[in-house]
Amino acid sequence: MSHPVCFDVKVVAFDLDGTLVDTLPDLHTATNLTLNDLGYGVVSRDIVRRYIGQGIEYLLKELFKSLEINTGKEDFVKLAAQFRSHYAVHVCDESVLFPEMLEVLQSLQEKGMGIACLTNKSEEFTLPILDRLAVRHYFQEVICGDTLARRKPDPMPIFELAQRFNVEPHEVLMVGDSQTDTACARNAGAPVVCVPYGYRSGMTLADLNGDFVLKSPKDILSCINFA
Repeated sequence: MSHPVCFDVKVVAFDLDGTLVDTLPDLHTATNLTLNDLGYGVVSRDIVRRYIGQGIEYLLKELFKSLEINTGKEDFVKLAAQFRSHYAVHVCDESVLFPEMLEVLQSLQEKGMGIACLTNKSEEFTLPILDRLAVRHYFQEVICGDTLARRKPDPMPIFELAQRFNVEPHEVLMVGDSQTDTACARNAGAPVVCVPYGYRSGMTLADLNGDFVLKSPKDILSCINFA
């Protein structure tokens, strides 16, 4: 997973949570507010970190399982709605771009590279985050978890991006932090690199099966053939 070659790509697709933006603080807030609704105490950010990246339902189901909280199907739907309500209020209170990401976006734009955001997060939260962090204009395309019939790790989102940019799937470089991202790229036949931080659901970087791990976000610029 060392830095092997430059990829001949025309589009860079960024995952959001744990790759482009550190959204953990606000997800943590919404989680604890939801637990408070149930009469439970707070959990740490590290616990919430384990379950980020596959949507709110996954986060809550896995968290409740770990806390041995039993909820019926109807109750869970209600709680997921409560979480969304809390998160909508606090969606970008403390979330920030990861270091160097703004410079990377600026450089990719200057070089004429296609730029996309490819996330499993719902559009109702994704767009406000990109807007409030003043980076939405860098992305020609944004595909969220509820944009298409299927989401990462299914290859459909990358196939859709390739079609929108009029390129082949192998010309889309996925940048992510989790196995959800790498599996999506592998399933689509696209290259994928991993940031050295992120959430990863407790997995090691080696477990992610990316083409290589970046030392820092700026390494994205050195792994693309801009010729």
